Amino acid sequence: MAVTKKAEAVEKKKKKGGFRETVLLLVLGVGIALLLQAFVVGSFYIPSESMENTLLINDRVFVNKLAGKPERGDIVVFKGWNGEDTIKRVIGVGGDKVACCDSKKRITVNGTPLDESSYLYPDDFPSKERFSYTVPAGKLWLMGDHRSASADSRSHVNEPGGGFISEDAVIGTAVVRYWPLSRALIFQKPETFDKVK
Repeated sequence: MAVTKKAEAVEKKKKKGGFRETVLLLVLGVGIALLLQAFVVGSFYIPSESMENTLLINDRVFVNKLAGKPERGDIVVFKGWNGEDTIKRVIGVGGDKVACCDSKKRITVNGTPLDESSYLYPDDFPSKERFSYTVPAGKLWLMGDHRSASADSRSHVNEPGGGFISEDAVIGTAVVRYWPLSRALIFQKPETFDKVK
């Protein structure tokens, strides 16, 4: 009889310990997920057609918040001109001379023409507006892949900041389009940017 009561007490203690462990692991898991979301990886929703066909409305991307300094060709999420999270492609970084257009209607960076056919929206043009700017140190020149539908650096040149975005405003670099699953894709920098010196 005494053995049975003792066994029951041990069993109750085990159940309490198991429940505590489960709660502790759950709290720890949520904490780690929140830390990852805040400092390492973020998920972002695409609200407009400005990055078509690379990103369509309602697509979702994961962004690496620890990717380091943005480079030409990267797709980045940043605090935009209106203070909202915005996604565009980096065309020029600090010190670059970004211009449009050369005799073949291509954007040039430091005099090197970009072949944007791998990401530019079909039958769209690199830019309707002609421009030539030198990107200040610590700033970025950003453009959408669907140029005729993108309010990007070109649209903000007459505002404070001259259309440039600070590198400090960048939240992270888009690394994968994960939704919808049928269009999942790991992003790679277009080769055309490798030719820019």
